[in-house]
Amino acid sequence: MPKVLTRWTVLPHGPLEQIDDRLLSVGGDIPMPLGRFPRRMTVIGLAGGRTAIWSAIALGEAEMARIEALGRPAFLIVPSGFHRLDAAMWKARYPELAVLAPPGAERRVAEVVPVDATHDVLADPDARFQVVPGTAGRESALAVRRGGRTNLIVNDVIGHVRHPHGLAAHLMARLMGFGVRGPQVPRGVKRLIVENPQALAAQFRDWAADSALKRIIVSHGEPIDVEPASALRALAASLDG
Repeated sequence: MPKVLTRWTVLPHGPLEQIDDRLLSVGGDIPMPLGRFPRRMTVIGLAGGRTAIWSAIALGEAEMARIEALGRPAFLIVPSGFHRLDAAMWKARYPELAVLAPPGAERRVAEVVPVDATHDVLADPDARFQVVPGTAGRESALAVRRGGRTNLIVNDVIGHVRHPHGLAAHLMARLMGFGVRGPQVPRGVKRLIVENPQALAAQFRDWAADSALKRIIVSHGEPIDVEPASALRALAASLDG
């Protein structure tokens, strides 16, 4: 699989689902030898008839029309330097997209698409973009409020690949610790991205303290919507010491 796709290429994916008010998500697959590794895009409706696209995936025309019906695609959030695969295609399709990326990933992302901001420019009181502490600025997250509920959207700092497809994906998910048995900070992420485990653990506990937390949406795997706060506290404990 190439690092970057430049032509609109629709890879295998599931249905585009509404998981909360003005919040759509779709699980896709990255084809690999002997399997497919899961990935996920989330579309966030913003104030002013706009949308933000988190970890973009190219979809078919019917699904793209549904995204456009939610609002004008205004922001393309590339949550880390490892999630660039479809970014160029989306920017070519929607040239007015403003590209957001965490500062520690700006150089890698800019190799594919120009980065317009590395801080929160969404201008929506119900959607907050942040750089994840403890990752040397390499990872971002998004907290989205809907009717008193918080949807926490994270990237690679939490894996929840409960059902990998194929032998290679199964081995990769297990060996790299992408959460086959439950939410996990992947081993490769700990090694390559997490610079300060204590700071990341503190952020997990801070997110868990939000009494309105409804679910955690990850970039690889299934949303965590059963006791998400408990999952965050367990993840924090896994980083202690």
